[in-house]
Amino acid sequence: MSTLLEKQIKVNRIVTTNIGHARAIDDPARAKIIEILYHQALSADQISTALKKTGYKKALTTVRHHLEILKVSGLIEIARIEESRGAITKFYSTSTKLLDFQTPEDFDSTYSKTINNTSMKIEKLLKGLTPKTTKSKGKKSVEYSQYLVMEIMNRAMTNVLEKSSTK
Repeated sequence: MSTLLEKQIKVNRIVTTNIGHARAIDDPARAKIIEILYHQALSADQISTALKKTGYKKALTTVRHHLEILKVSGLIEIARIEESRGAITKFYSTSTKLLDFQTPEDFDSTYSKTINNTSMKIEKLLKGLTPKTTKSKGKKSVEYSQYLVMEIMNRAMTNVLEKSSTK
C-alpha cells in the first residue's frame, strides 16, 4: 500500500463543551432556542412563535420537548413562573451565548497577523494561569487545568462581548 497524501495537522481551535451540552445543541432548533432566549425570558408559546419567524415550524409539544432537553442539560432554566386564571406559565431564559459564525473564505489570510500577534500576548498571560488542578477519583486522577484556562478565557471574553454589546 502506498501513501497518497500525508500532512501534519496543527491544532488551532478548541471547542469547550461537555457531551450533555453538545447533544442538547445538536438539533438546530434547540440552538436557535438558546439564541432566542439570550437576554430574554419567554414562555413556550412565545418561543414557538419566535421559532416560526425564523423558519422553524415546530408544534408546541415539540418546543416543550426541546425546552426540557435544554433544561436538563443546564443550558436554559426557568426564569419566572406566572399564574393566571388557574394556569401556570413558565418563562425560560439562558445565561449562555452561542457564537455561531459563518466566516468568509479569506478570514484566515485577512486576520492571521492580528490573530498571531494577539495569541502570542495571551499565551504569555496564560502560562502563568495554569495551576495544577488535579483531583484524585479513586485510582483515576483528573486534570482540570486545561479546562480551567478555557473557562477563564471564556468568562473574560463573555465580559468583553457583553460590555461591547450594551454600548
